[in-house]
Amino acid sequence: MKSDPKDCLYCTNNETLHNLMIEIAKLDVSRVFLFKEQTYHGRCLVAYDGRCLVAYDGHVNDLFELSDDQRNAFMKDVTRVTRAMYSVFHPEKINYGAYSDKLSHLHFHLAPKYVDGPDYGGTFRMNPGEVYLSDEEYADMVGKMREALTEI
Repeated sequence: MKSDPKDCLYCTNNETLHNLMIEIAKLDVSRVFLFKEQTYHGRCLVAYDGRCLVAYDGHVNDLFELSDDQRNAFMKDVTRVTRAMYSVFHPEKINYGAYSDKLSHLHFHLAPKYVDGPDYGGTFRMNPGEVYLSDEEYADMVGKMREALTEI
């Protein structure tokens, strides 16, 4: 099922989006967010920002809709974010999730995993609702990610 761009939280930049995530940065073809739910310390999301794609009104549902150059640019952004995550949070591994069953806007969940942390060796849970931080802790994480992204 494809999402209607008028209902897409990434396209409309709506309140639901800001209740779930904090925007870290705009990259070449994407936007990077820090999840407020932090069971997986440092969990981020990279959403394709297709404002330049007039044919889709900026809304892209899946990787196959992109040209090779657009896809490569998006994956370059995803890679840049994971490098920053490794630099800032030092996870053992980062899990990538691109499910989009109910919200088909192209985006990747990036869930850092730690050897003694939640669900290590298994699939990360979408929204366990277990760990929330203070405003200061979020600000610190966002600041460190912004700095790391500028250095990469």
